[in-house]
Amino acid sequence: MAEKTRSKIVSIKGARQPVTSYDVARHAGVSQSAVSRCFKPGASVSKKMRDRVMKAAEELGYEPNAIARSLISGRSNLVAIMISNLTNLYYPEVLAELTQRFSEHGVRVLLFALRSEADANETLQQIWPYRVDGVIAAAELSPEQVGEFEKRDVPLVFYNRHLTGSPVSSVCCDQEDGARQLVDGLFKAGHRRFAIIAGPPESVVGVERKTAAIERIEELGADDPPILEGDYSYESGFALAEELMKHKKKRPDAVICANDVMAIGALDAFRVNHGLNAPEDISVVGFDGVGPSHWKSYNLTTIRQPVRRMTEAAVTMLMAMIEEPGLPNEKRVFSGIFQAGGSAQFETGN
Repeated sequence: MAEKTRSKIVSIKGARQPVTSYDVARHAGVSQSAVSRCFKPGASVSKKMRDRVMKAAEELGYEPNAIARSLISGRSNLVAIMISNLTNLYYPEVLAELTQRFSEHGVRVLLFALRSEADANETLQQIWPYRVDGVIAAAELSPEQVGEFEKRDVPLVFYNRHLTGSPVSSVCCDQEDGARQLVDGLFKAGHRRFAIIAGPPESVVGVERKTAAIERIEELGADDPPILEGDYSYESGFALAEELMKHKKKRPDAVICANDVMAIGALDAFRVNHGLNAPEDISVVGFDGVGPSHWKSYNLTTIRQPVRRMTEAAVTMLMAMIEEPGLPNEKRVFSGIFQAGGSAQFETGN
């Protein structure tokens, strides 16, 4: 017992010193590098060795010093996630998936929320002092801002967006294909009077969805749709549905919303204030596939983003860029998954 106590606390002139990996190595009868491997996620080490080292560490009360490890490795084991407040219920699921997947690599996540896309410069100035190993950006960045990453040798992956004309790695859902699927299904079901509740003009994702829907409606020869811009919130969906109802002669029979949250707001406005039920009186569709879209009171027809596959691709891509600097940029596009619901008269297939 006395020997164990002496191993646990190393005393120098009365000062109590923390236990180091060298102390654990001596106590376990292994090399210091073996101790390091045992505490490194994904490192190759036998179960027998790991159990031996972990037992010694527990007996000595050893805890790895993350700061010291980062000084030795030259990595902070931190990544930053930039995300705009132009978000919705879809992003908590994304953040949870990203955090879990990075944790499996022994990497911790720092979250930086932008009030608007215009705040990117300010946010980047907050990120740089942390010496992060890489960044996933679910926010719009300019070519000049992307250039800052190149100057600092910080890997960058865009999530669900891309930068046209710039070689930046990205993981995206196919916004255009999803929007066209929604228009086609509504048109096949007999709808001809469309309306679009779009996202804000500074949202690249929202603009892609709106533009693709407008183009497809024009190609099919339907009437030009009224276009109202929201901010992705429930309140804006509700208010813009009210605005659509003011035009009695041009009331739409199908409303395409840039995200599920606005679609849910629009459904409530039609139902509560005007007694219109979907899909008997009006059809409403959304985009993203957030949790509430499955609720029985909404049962929304929408395009669901494959979040797990997209987050896995983003993390794998960024970790590879961190481990092997100089890898070529990569862009991966995932198809959205049609989610049949009861909020729209809708037909699939040819």
